[in-house]
Amino acid sequence: MQILDKSFEVFITGDEIQKEVKSLGETISEDYADKEVVFVAVLNGAFMFAADLMKTITCDSAISFVKMSSYHGTQSKGSVDELIGLNIDLKDKHVIIIEDIVDTGITIDKIVSFIESHGVASMRICTLLFKPSSFQGKNYPEYVGFSIPDAFVVGYGLDYDEKGRNLDAIYQIRN
Repeated sequence: MQILDKSFEVFITGDEIQKEVKSLGETISEDYADKEVVFVAVLNGAFMFAADLMKTITCDSAISFVKMSSYHGTQSKGSVDELIGLNIDLKDKHVIIIEDIVDTGITIDKIVSFIESHGVASMRICTLLFKPSSFQGKNYPEYVGFSIPDAFVVGYGLDYDEKGRNLDAIYQIRN
């Protein structure tokens, strides 16, 4: 598959993604069966994952969104800019951050710090993709769909210069 100037190949199929999303939703629902949870989805990348995950959640829940940016093209900028903040009170709430991908950990550490400042009761991270070999952060995700190598991926919400988010599978860049 061609997106702009890069060639990509299927890495994780849509069926594999849906199976894992369902499993994550069941686990979270069991873990929070007797609690109210506020999910905080990180835009833009996590929008498809968040939508599908929320369909599987059976515990009492709400969702809000933040938008952070740390990428330009295929490279991390090394800094994080907060673009859109929360619109919900998180004080004394159980919060689960929904991320599309955790790689260096720069973005998730910034989000955790931002959310902790709201006096939450507890906080966990749920990510569809995790790159353990790239991770340099302090806040490891508790719920991980797929651990992947350090390859650039696109699809299912993830983009290459804002293209490819609409794909139902995840593709990795061809070398």
